[in-house]
Amino acid sequence: MEMGLIALLISLSALFMYINYRYLKLPETIGIMILSLCFSLLIILVNALGLFHFKNMIEIIETINFEKTLMQGMLSFLLFAGALHVNINDLAKQKWIILVLATIGVVSSTLLIGSITYLLITYFSIFSASYNLLIYCMLFGALISPTDPISVLGILKEAKAPKTLETKITGESLFNDGVGVVVFMVIAQMLSTGHHDSHGETGPVILFVQEAVGGIVFGLIIGWVFYRLLKSIDNYSLEILLTLSLVTGGYYLCGLLHISGPIAMVVSGLLIGNQGKMFAMSNTTHNQLFSFWELIDEFLNAVLFLLIGMVIISLSFNMAYITLGLLLIIIVLFIRYLCIASTIDIFRFFKKSFTKGAAVIMTWGGLRGGISVAMALSLPDSEYRDLFIIVTYIIVLFSIIGQGLTVKPLIKYFLKDENK
Repeated sequence: MEMGLIALLISLSALFMYINYRYLKLPETIGIMILSLCFSLLIILVNALGLFHFKNMIEIIETINFEKTLMQGMLSFLLFAGALHVNINDLAKQKWIILVLATIGVVSSTLLIGSITYLLITYFSIFSASYNLLIYCMLFGALISPTDPISVLGILKEAKAPKTLETKITGESLFNDGVGVVVFMVIAQMLSTGHHDSHGETGPVILFVQEAVGGIVFGLIIGWVFYRLLKSIDNYSLEILLTLSLVTGGYYLCGLLHISGPIAMVVSGLLIGNQGKMFAMSNTTHNQLFSFWELIDEFLNAVLFLLIGMVIISLSFNMAYITLGLLLIIIVLFIRYLCIASTIDIFRFFKKSFTKGAAVIMTWGGLRGGISVAMALSLPDSEYRDLFIIVTYIIVLFSIIGQGLTVKPLIKYFLKDENK
């Protein structure tokens, strides 16, 4: 990434953070994305009218490889930082519903969304039926199913959501990101090998197990190794450096070993953030290290949502694609509600209690974000690629702006009787 581009991203992130903090007073990431979107649309409009020529700036922005920047750069830091601040005891109390939603829920959602998308595309004659189109629809189902914990966490705390509900949404989002990426990779391999794969029907299953289980095991191993290293010293600057090497080196090794880096980062972050905090850090180290990762988290989130707003510059919109995207907003939300409500009903059968309106809040509070956009942009070149990028972008924009700005009053509405 060129120095000019880095300077542009940091400067715009800081400027938009200031404007939002000083004037808009929206949730930080949502405010930055709205400002970035407005800024991008203004550049497109002014350039089209010929009032000023922003050709150089547009060319600089179009050189950004969003998928590589997020998936191979920022994601490891964001997931580790997010997991670092999650209380593993709270997570353990909700482990079974989180496990079901992050695994069976993601796979079920992928299949349902993919199937309905395929039927809609062929019904409206956007493209004719084919095996490749079906696989692309399943890829879309996989990339749009994971939810993003980043945007909604602050809103949940501000709305004073019950701890159990906050833990369910946070835990599900942390793990379904990793599972969603694995499912996406498995389906992508089916596209590259075709339906006459030499590995047979078990090939995708083996790959899924290798990626997911391998990520968990590797995350535990590197988490334990670095926990022992942290415990052996008391020097906060060195300990911060060690956690940085865990994230960068560990994520790179996951790629070499063909196991899930996102899952490994979540697992190692949970281990360092809980066992490490209790047994391997002095108070000074704890304060310094957690403050450092909180700053990294906020900075990278600001850049991420700035980039999401800027993606619009590189897209070419089509009315049929936009219509399909708007229709799929409703379908994606309905399928998420279906998966969550049915899971809650099963757990209620076993006498588990849930917050009033839990299914609705978890549906509306499960925002789609940068990972969905990054995976859409990583789709292989084909006649279907532009369709799924635009549809994904429309759903993500609605999710972050529409759902993100209304989830707080929704929580307050359902919890008003409990707070009396």
